[in-house]
Amino acid sequence: MYNKVILMGRITHDLELKTTQTGINVCTFSIAVDRRFSGKGEERKSDFFNIVAWRQQAEFVCRYFGKGKMILVEGELQTRTYVDKNGSNVKVTEIIADRISFTGEKSQGGSYNDYAASVPSSAPAPAPAAPQSPASDFSSAASDDDYPF
Repeated sequence: MYNKVILMGRITHDLELKTTQTGINVCTFSIAVDRRFSGKGEERKSDFFNIVAWRQQAEFVCRYFGKGKMILVEGELQTRTYVDKNGSNVKVTEIIADRISFTGEKSQGGSYNDYAASVPSSAPAPAPAAPQSPASDFSSAASDDDYPF
């Protein structure tokens, strides 16, 4: 089985970091994702998705993001049901975030956010890539006879 969701959109409301009774940080928010296509002469339509971020992801989101900011979310789609205050059963579909990242959108300060500044759910951040040698470091072949084709 495979359950993977990747969404990029804008946060729809102010974020609030909450703590469960057992001391675990959680942040629940929604993002608006524009649809790729719209009919001629129509306004673009958006879909709204509920996101739940736990532990380090929750802290990361609340610290570096806010209403209207673009965000990239990777996670799993889950459904759950609960009984509301009126005694009715409510079914909720939400994305449980595994990884949250900046999108590279230009910030108000004039710099770009970095894709590498994200918090994976359990793995440490990858080490930066080694600098690549410029193409001029390649030496030319002695003759065409050196090639196997």
